[in-house]
Amino acid sequence: MIEESADRADAMFHALADRTRRDILRRVLAGEHSVSALAAKYDMSFAAVQKHVAVLEKAGLLIKRRSGREQLASGDVQAVRSVAAMLTELEHIWRGRIARIDALLAADPDGSQPIPTKGPNNARDRRPAGP
Repeated sequence: MIEESADRADAMFHALADRTRRDILRRVLAGEHSVSALAAKYDMSFAAVQKHVAVLEKAGLLIKRRSGREQLASGDVQAVRSVAAMLTELEHIWRGRIARIDALLAADPDGSQPIPTKGPNNARDRRPAGP
């Protein structure tokens, strides 16, 4: 389950790493578009846009359906929200780390005291206290 979640996160962030894919996602989140209409907006081949759409679809950020001969794409708002939740979680982790660094710097502004090695993310803090 954890491995599957990590694979999905990797696929999502890989899909979002490309500027064209982010732009395609913005467009399909605003409303359903045919892949051919999307392709007309970019200075690249139809096949290249199809590949970008396929990466977004594989990552679960975009949903594609057929209507006659057209392939219609729409954004998956719930999947985008899950990406936002992942980023918020990472932000909280880093804000906590920065706050601890700020506290250490405020406690010893001249740097003459050794920096303690204990902290909430340190393995030593999870062991029971004792001799």
